[in-house]
Amino acid sequence: MVGELETSDILKKVRQIEIKSRGLSNNIFAGEYHSAFKGRGMTFSEVREYQYGDDIRDIEWNVTARFNKPYIKVFEEERELTVMLLVDVSGSLDFGTVRQKKRDLVTEMAATLAFSAIQNNDKIGVIFFSDRIEKFIPPKKGRKHILYIIRELLDFKGESSLTDVGAAVEYLTQALKRRCTAFVMSDFLDGKDFSKALMIANRKHDVVAIQVYDKRVAELPDVGLMKMRDAETGQEIIVDTSSREVRRAHARWWQETTDRLHDTFSRSNIDAVSVRTDEDYVSALKSLFARRSN
Repeated sequence: MVGELETSDILKKVRQIEIKSRGLSNNIFAGEYHSAFKGRGMTFSEVREYQYGDDIRDIEWNVTARFNKPYIKVFEEERELTVMLLVDVSGSLDFGTVRQKKRDLVTEMAATLAFSAIQNNDKIGVIFFSDRIEKFIPPKKGRKHILYIIRELLDFKGESSLTDVGAAVEYLTQALKRRCTAFVMSDFLDGKDFSKALMIANRKHDVVAIQVYDKRVAELPDVGLMKMRDAETGQEIIVDTSSREVRRAHARWWQETTDRLHDTFSRSNIDAVSVRTDEDYVSALKSLFARRSN
């Protein structure tokens, strides 16, 4: 009976997220997703005779030798994309103090991106990761596949509470042979340098970073003594938040962490957006799409 209730509750949540995400992808992101991510791959179409100004790197040497005059390959934009969602399921995503947990925010955004992809006739797949690859859902099309992904987004529990963004990105590079658009969705509170992995992945794929964070991580409130527990390691400490110096030190840590992360994205040539758990993620995604369309 308990199992049936849990299943019923999950199906109800799946339906709620489907309605909201489908509405956003149909009414708000219609066209914007396509213009932001179209044409990221090129596929061979035909050959034609070389014309002045053509790139000599496109010469088709076999045809050129056969007809004794230069021919070039003609490419066209791939109409169908493969979209991968790299979803962080580590312990730190269970934190949230205002409207929702970081995990809830990631789930909604991932579902919205999935429906946007399917509306554009793209394939969609998911890599759930912590400090290991927890689950790989190969990219496919169709509503049934989307609903399966949403159910997994809602219900999946990772085995590890730790985070390794670099390992997830390296797995993407190895697992996906064809070029894809990959959204890495995490708080990126990793502690390790994953810039090289991002750089290598972005040469093969089109990688986009979506950072989620909570306002209380960015700004420590003045509420006296507070017990804090690291969701990934389980370590607990008592912090005196009434101390101005403690709050200043925390603010410096957050600023340094943010600056380092933005520098990593910049050096890796990664498009990125940050979304707070109490903010409207629709505006953030629209801003991301607009930047990529220009």
